[in-house]
Amino acid sequence: MSSVKQIVEAHRPDLGPYESLYKWFHTHPELSFQEKDTAARIVEHLKTFDAYEIFPGIGGHGVAAVLKNGEGKKVLLRADIDALPVKEASGLEYASTKKMNDLEGVEKSVMHACGHDIHITGLLAAAEAFVKAKDKWSGTLILVFQPAEEKGKGAQAMVDDGLYSKVPEPDLCVGGHVVPYRAGVIGTKHGLMASSADSFHLTVHGRQAHASTPNKSIDPIVLASNTVVRLQTIVAREVDPSDFAVVTVAAFHAGDAENIISDRADLKLDVRAAIPETRERVLVSMKRIINAEAIASNAPQAPDLVTTREFPFLFNDADVTSALEKTFSEHFGVGKHAYDPNVTRLPGSEDFGVLATAIGKPSCFFLYGGVDHGVWDKAEKEGQLAELPGNHSPFFTPVIQPTLGVAVDAYIVSALTFLGK
Repeated sequence: MSSVKQIVEAHRPDLGPYESLYKWFHTHPELSFQEKDTAARIVEHLKTFDAYEIFPGIGGHGVAAVLKNGEGKKVLLRADIDALPVKEASGLEYASTKKMNDLEGVEKSVMHACGHDIHITGLLAAAEAFVKAKDKWSGTLILVFQPAEEKGKGAQAMVDDGLYSKVPEPDLCVGGHVVPYRAGVIGTKHGLMASSADSFHLTVHGRQAHASTPNKSIDPIVLASNTVVRLQTIVAREVDPSDFAVVTVAAFHAGDAENIISDRADLKLDVRAAIPETRERVLVSMKRIINAEAIASNAPQAPDLVTTREFPFLFNDADVTSALEKTFSEHFGVGKHAYDPNVTRLPGSEDFGVLATAIGKPSCFFLYGGVDHGVWDKAEKEGQLAELPGNHSPFFTPVIQPTLGVAVDAYIVSALTFLGK
C-alpha cells in the first residue's frame, strides 16, 4: 500500500504552469459576487482534465466539480475566489492594476489582498493530481470554488442556490487559508478556528446649521465621536480579560464643507467574538450605547443601524482534525518550520463552515504561511514580525514557492486522508 506522501509525490503535477496561472488570477481580481472571469477561467481549466462533472453559476459565480471514483467517502474541498477593494502597492511585475465598479457602482481598485488566488490555483493543481492518481484512491471528490467570502455570504448563497441538489452531500468538508506565517509552515487546531464577525452601517442624525451658530445645530460629528469613544469601553470594561472580543469603527464620514455642520454622520462598525455568549453581550451593549448617545445629544431621530455582514463561528471537528494531524505530520513533518498541530487561530473570520453546518456535517480548516523565508527570518531576528504585511494589506503578496506547493499538497493530503485505498 502506498503512503499518502508517496502518492502525493508521484502524482503532484508540474507546478510551473500553475505558477503562471496564479499570476493570471492575481492580475485579474474581481470583487465579491462579480467573479465572472475568475469563474470562467476555473471552468476552462477543469474542462482540460476531461474527468470532472462541472456545475458553474451556483450562488452567483460559484463553481462546483465532482469526480466519482468508486465506493468510499465523499470529501468536499473548498477554495474562495473573490478579491478586495484594495489598491496593490507590492511593486511586483505581476501586480494588479485592475479597477472595477463595486455593487454600489463606485469604482474601486481591486487586489487579491487576502490570498484567494493562491487558494484557487492550489485547488486546481490538486484537481489534476486526483485525476492522475485515480487508481490510488476511492470515493467521491467534490471541489467548491466559492464566491463572496469577503462578504460572508458566498457559502450560504451556494447552499441556498441548490449546491447540494447538484453535487452529492459530502461526509466532511476541508478548507484552508494562506496567512502571514513563514512559507512552508502549515497548521491545524482543535475547536475554534475563527471568530464570529458582525458588521454594520450606522447613521446618526443631527440638525444642520452654519458653523458660526453651533447652538442652532445638533452636531452629528460630536455625537458620533462620543459614540466611537464609548464603544471602546465595551471590550475594555465589559468583557472578561481572559475572553476575546473586538469592536472596531472602521469608517467615519460626515459633512462636505468646512463651514456647515452636517445633519448626519455615517459609520461602519465591525464586532468580533470567540464565544456565542460574548458575541450576544457585546452586540447588546453596542446597541445600548448607540441609542443612549443619541438621546444624550438630543438627536432629532433614533440612529439607523443596518447589518451588512455576518460571519458565523468556525469550529474544527475533533475527529476530522485528529485524522488530518496524523497525515499532515507524516507528510510535512512536525516543527517550527513545518506542521504545527496547535496553530494560532485565524485572526479574521470565515464563512467556510456554512458548507458543512448547513447539512450537519463536520469540517476542518487549516492555515499555511506565505512569507518569504529571508523576509521572515530577518523580521524575526529584529523583533519585527508584527510589522509584516498581513491579509487585506496592499503589500500582502505571498511568495509563490513554497507557498503554492504547500497549498497543493495540503488539499491532496486532506482528501487522501479519507479517500485512500
